[in-house]
Amino acid sequence: MKFKAQQIADILEGDLVGNPEEEVSNLSKIEDGKKGSLTFLSNPKYNSYLYSTNASIAIVNKSFILEKKVRTTLIKVDDAYKSFSKLLEFYNEVKNNKVGREQPHFIAASAKIGENEYIGAFAYIGENVHIGKNVKIYPNSYIGDNTEIGDNTTLFSGVKIYSETIIGKNCKIHSGAIIGSDGFGFVPDNEGEYKAIPQIGNVIIEDNVDIGSACTIDRATLGATIIRKGVKLDNQIQIAHNVEIGKNTVIAAQTGIAGSTKIGKNCVIGGQVGFAGHLTIGNNIQIQGQSGITKNLKDKAKVQGTPAIKYTDYSKSYVYFKNLPKLVTKINQLEKELKTQNKI
Repeated sequence: MKFKAQQIADILEGDLVGNPEEEVSNLSKIEDGKKGSLTFLSNPKYNSYLYSTNASIAIVNKSFILEKKVRTTLIKVDDAYKSFSKLLEFYNEVKNNKVGREQPHFIAASAKIGENEYIGAFAYIGENVHIGKNVKIYPNSYIGDNTEIGDNTTLFSGVKIYSETIIGKNCKIHSGAIIGSDGFGFVPDNEGEYKAIPQIGNVIIEDNVDIGSACTIDRATLGATIIRKGVKLDNQIQIAHNVEIGKNTVIAAQTGIAGSTKIGKNCVIGGQVGFAGHLTIGNNIQIQGQSGITKNLKDKAKVQGTPAIKYTDYSKSYVYFKNLPKLVTKINQLEKELKTQNKI
């Protein structure tokens, strides 16, 4: 896929300095730029690379003043970093703008699919599935019966959606994610053997949600497991049955959330955090990585540790903890001095 300098300048509404016909087909860091690549410069620390880079096109700030001639065609914008991000979004849209139905695939006769769809090879779409417009379903994906998927949502290769799941608009679900599998519900009988409790609820994912690779979101025992609007999940996150995650909360990789825990909106949760079940976590919470959450948290709490405590308390405690060997040595010396003075 090739783009000319003038096309890029038009997309970014920038000023072109150089050859409008210059073409690029890939992206690069400014220090590694090669002929045919596009780069950007926003950090003054890298200014010197602009004069040596072999990149064909560079996006720079309008405020940048050249100290000498450059070989590279420049596109001057108000904010090079934001413009480069905008270009990446545009490139991604073009790259992923697949349409049509590849063979082989299976679509049940009762399924309804909106226009401009992409159905990849070996995809399976079950009975009474309703799929909106501009939905992309990549190869080897499975969509169970009675599922709903909103407009402009993308399911990447190998995603498995169990029956009765509801997914909103503009969502992205990455490869290997499993949505709607049974919650972890078992009860022991008189002989100590565990019997599965039927999980007859579903999963509801609202609009603008991103779900990383290999995440698992379990269906509810009764009712629904709910991922609210704007939530962003990193890779390899486990969300148990009847969990609810509030609007615009972000969660880093390898976090596990036990059943029936409710997490508020606008929370920021680090990697490898573990939540006990049946907790209520407030809004605007910040939780540091590898913390263990065993009790309810009020709005705006900042916590760290296992079990998690107030972040500032943890930081002070850690200073003491890492100095324990020195403190013990000092105490021992003081004891010896006191003994020699016959005071203990």
